[in-house]
Amino acid sequence: MLDYIRIACAVPAVQVGDVKKNTEDICKFITQADSANVDVIVFPELAMTGFTCADLFFQNSLHNAVRESLNQILERSSAHPNITAVVGLPVPMKDKLINGAAVISNGTVHGIVPKTYVPNYGESNEMRWFSSGAELLPNGKMDIPGYGPVDTKLLFDLGDGAVLGVELCEDLFSPLPVSTQLALNGATVIVNPSASHETLGKRQLRRKSVLHQSEACRCIYAFCSAGCTESTTDLVYSGHSIFAENGEVLQENRKYLDSDYMLIQDCDLGKVIWQRRKNSTFRDAVTCYTDPDFVTVRTSEQLRTDGSLYPTKKSPFLPNSDAAKKEACLQAFQLQAAGLRQRLCVLGTNAVLGISGGLDSTLALLAAVEAMKQLGRPASDIYCVTMPCFGTSDRTYRNAWELMQKLGVNAREISIRDAVSQHFRDIGHDASVHNGTYENSQARERTQILMDYASVVNGIVIGTGDLSESALGWCTFNGDHMSMYSVNASIPKTMIPEIIEAVMEKDVFATAKDVLQDILNTPISPELLPPDAQGKISQQTEDLVGPYVLHDFFLYHMLQYGFTPTKIYTLACRTFQGEFDNDTIKKWIKVFYRRFFTQQFKRNCAPDGIKATPLGFSPRGDWQMPSDASGRVWLDEIESL
Repeated sequence: MLDYIRIACAVPAVQVGDVKKNTEDICKFITQADSANVDVIVFPELAMTGFTCADLFFQNSLHNAVRESLNQILERSSAHPNITAVVGLPVPMKDKLINGAAVISNGTVHGIVPKTYVPNYGESNEMRWFSSGAELLPNGKMDIPGYGPVDTKLLFDLGDGAVLGVELCEDLFSPLPVSTQLALNGATVIVNPSASHETLGKRQLRRKSVLHQSEACRCIYAFCSAGCTESTTDLVYSGHSIFAENGEVLQENRKYLDSDYMLIQDCDLGKVIWQRRKNSTFRDAVTCYTDPDFVTVRTSEQLRTDGSLYPTKKSPFLPNSDAAKKEACLQAFQLQAAGLRQRLCVLGTNAVLGISGGLDSTLALLAAVEAMKQLGRPASDIYCVTMPCFGTSDRTYRNAWELMQKLGVNAREISIRDAVSQHFRDIGHDASVHNGTYENSQARERTQILMDYASVVNGIVIGTGDLSESALGWCTFNGDHMSMYSVNASIPKTMIPEIIEAVMEKDVFATAKDVLQDILNTPISPELLPPDAQGKISQQTEDLVGPYVLHDFFLYHMLQYGFTPTKIYTLACRTFQGEFDNDTIKKWIKVFYRRFFTQQFKRNCAPDGIKATPLGFSPRGDWQMPSDASGRVWLDEIESL
C-alpha cells in the first residue's frame, strides 16, 4: 500500500427537472469511474434534479422520481462494489426539505449528509426551499424511509487510512466550515458537492478557499460544482472542479464554463497523515474540538490505486513553471543574504570565504556580496582566499580568480601544497596513497587557514556546504564541515545552479555573468585528487556518491513526508523512467540511506545557518536524531525491493 486514493469529480450535463436523464448520466459516470479504478466519485450538489429547480422542489412528483431513481443508482452501485459515490439530491422530511449528499457503495446508502449552512442572501435564496441540517432532531440524526439515514455528523471509512467527510457548497465558505469539524474528528478526505455560480473573480476566490481549507485541515479536498447546463434564468454555473492537498492544487478543470466531463486525480494520503502526526497545532485542535457524537461508517475494505496518476517532479524543491521557479530562487537568495546581513551587522565583522571555482562557494560568495550591499558596505569587506592544492584544475583555478576580481572582493591566493606535504610527513602518510587521509588533510588545512585568516582580518568564516552534502555526510569533519555561519545550509545541490542562474541578471553581478556561466557548466568535484594528464578534473562527485538529482529526490520525500524507502523508490522509478533504470535507482537509494544514518554525527554539531527551503538539518530544531541510530530497518526494506 502506497497510501494513494483515486478520486473523480463528475459533472453531468444536467437537464433541470429531468431526474431520469440525470440519473442515467450519473450511472454512466459510475461505470466509467470504476473502469478507471476510482475509489470515490463525487457529483455536484443536487445532481439528480439539477440545482436550479426552484419552486419545483415543492412538487411531490419530483421527489417521487428521485426516490425511484435512487434505486437505479443503487443497482448500478451493486454492479461496481469497489467505488464509493457521493450524489447530491433533495430529501423530504415531514415538514422540512433537506439538501443532501448520499454516500453510496455496494448497493447501499450508508448515509445522507445534509447541508448545514443554507444561504439566504443576494441571489442565493435556498432557505425558500431547504432547511439546515442543524434543525434535524434528535441530535441531528434521522432515518428517512426510501432514502436512508440522515446525519450531520457522519464519517465514512474507505479503508487504508482514508476517512471521507462531506460538506456541501456554502458549508465551506462559512466562518466555521463543516470540513473543519470533519477533519478534527478524523476525516482525511473532504469532498464538496457544490453548485457555485460564476461571476467575475469568483473562480479565483473559490480556489483560494479550497486551498486554504486543505492546508488548515491537513487534508485532501475535492470540490465538484454544477455545470453550465443548469438554468440560466439569473445565473451561470461553470462546472468548476478542483483537487487540493495540504494547500496545493493537484488539478482543476481548465475550461471556464464546463459540463459533461469527469476529472480523475490520485491524492496522497501519506502526506496528509504525516502532516497531522508532525503538526502539534493540528493535534491540539483535535484535543480541544473532538466531538463524541460523530459516527464512522465502513463503506469499503481497501483502496485500489497505486498512485500512477499522482504528479511527481524531478526537482521537488522547486515549482514547475519557469516563472515560479525563478521567483522561488530569488526569494531563497534574499533569505540567505538577509541572514548573513544580520549576523555581520550584529558582530560588526567582515566576511571570509574560501573560493574553489565550484557551485557552492560561488553561491555563498554571491550571498555575501548581496549582504554587504544591503549593509551599505563595499564588496572589499569580503576577504576571499583560493587555496590550490594537488587536485585543483586549471579551469576552477581560473574561474575562482576571475570571479573574485569581477565582484571586487578582497582576494588572495594561499597554496597549501607545501603545508599539506609537511603534514603528511608529520603524521607519516605516504603522499602517493590517495585515500581518505590524503583528501581530508587538504580540507582541514583549508579550514584552518580560513579560521586563522579570519582573525587577522576581523572576519567570520562563511561556510559553503549545502543541504545535500549534509544529508550524505559528503564533507570532512572539522574541515569543510565547519564554519562560523553557513549560508547554504538548507539549499539542496540541485537548487544551487538554479539560484545562481536566477541572480545572474541582478545588476550587482552583471560583470561576472560570463564566469558564472562557466562555473555552472563545470562538473561537480571536491578536487582532492590530481587532475588528469590534460589538467582536467579527474574526480567527479556524482561518480562516487551518486547523482544529486536522485539524492535530492530521496531526501525531500524522506524528510518532508516521512515516506518509506519502498514508496520513494516507486516514485523515483516513475519519475526518472528513461533516465535511470530501476537497478541504478536501487543502488543509489541504498547509498543514500546508508550514508544518511552513518553521518548524523556531523549534522549534530553543524554551525548556524538560515533556513531558506522547507528542509534543514539544524540540530537546534529542524532535525533531531541520535548519531548512533541504526538504519537496518530502512536498509532491509531496500534489499527486499
